[in-house]
Amino acid sequence: MIKDQVNLLKAELSLLDNATEVLKYSYDACVKIDIKEQYTLDELDRFEAFTSRFARLSDIVIQKMFRLIDDIDLEDSGTVRDRINRAEKKNLIENADIFIQIRIVRNDIAHEYNAENLKDIFKKVLELTPYLLGSIKNIKEYCQKFLKNPK
Repeated sequence: MIKDQVNLLKAELSLLDNATEVLKYSYDACVKIDIKEQYTLDELDRFEAFTSRFARLSDIVIQKMFRLIDDIDLEDSGTVRDRINRAEKKNLIENADIFIQIRIVRNDIAHEYNAENLKDIFKKVLELTPYLLGSIKNIKEYCQKFLKNPK
């Protein structure tokens, strides 16, 4: 592994830690609010921040970390689905299908303009966040082998 990849990996892991911390904060707040028919403006703000942070962390994991790990492992990047399937084989994630759902919800967040559908997005993000957060430990452990023994 070249020095540039080691430095990039360190930077991406730091970004991953920061994004994880703020998502956990938002998740804890929104779990208490839960899904309901009507939200106050403050509750909507909290859920908006939560869904944005979910989308950001999912992008960091799928688009940055999985791609960088594939590069370091000398594997072709391929499609998003390819990266997710390889992540499952490397035990970075427990279930590729759940991460496909995470990616779909991320895309829904980015393209949803109908307030009626927001409640469904809030519900899905609450359900999927533990899986996304659960993958972080595995990703960090996998990356440690590169940082301990760069080649």
